[in-house]
Amino acid sequence: STQASIREMVAPGAIALLSPIIIGFLFGAEPLGGLLAGITVSGVLMGMFQNNAGGAWDNAKKSFEEGVEVDGKMEYKGSEAHKASVTGDTVGDPFKDTSGPSMNILIKLTSIVALIIAPFLVEGNMEQDKHADHATGVVDEHANHDHSGHEHGEAVGEEAHACEPGCTKACCADKTATSEAAHVCTEACDEAGSECPHHS
Repeated sequence: STQASIREMVAPGAIALLSPIIIGFLFGAEPLGGLLAGITVSGVLMGMFQNNAGGAWDNAKKSFEEGVEVDGKMEYKGSEAHKASVTGDTVGDPFKDTSGPSMNILIKLTSIVALIIAPFLVEGNMEQDKHADHATGVVDEHANHDHSGHEHGEAVGEEAHACEPGCTKACCADKTATSEAAHVCTEACDEAGSECPHHS
């Protein structure tokens, strides 16, 4: 019986150990947190249910041994009602003695495995963020390169207003800028002082 129970518990034990690893590495830290929250909530409720239900079945069997009135008739040990309570207690004993308390172990075991792999998940997210930042930087560089025409004096008329955020380089170099844009850029060059390459 012991060998069979150990053999049959391999699969449930593997689920408890492998679930946080699979969810964490495949889907990330946030889904893993959701898994732990679900395990905690459902495990606590299931543990409380099994402890109380098992205790109720056990108390029912003991009550029949002392005598219980059922539908106006006293039922004692050896009666059909007592035999039914023994059948219920066959399930109640493992509920209150093994299965119910093991919910606590299940929750703690899964949480410990999740905490062990957490640093690796954080490192993986950091690497992804670095790659994302690098890709964003490349895109921004190309975007700035596409607008480099403003730095070569190609902006005219209303297009000169688009250069105002970077007018220290762009609009000051634009010899054909409108008077309003030129005025704005002149103020920017004055603020930049000698550092402005187009300051005159």
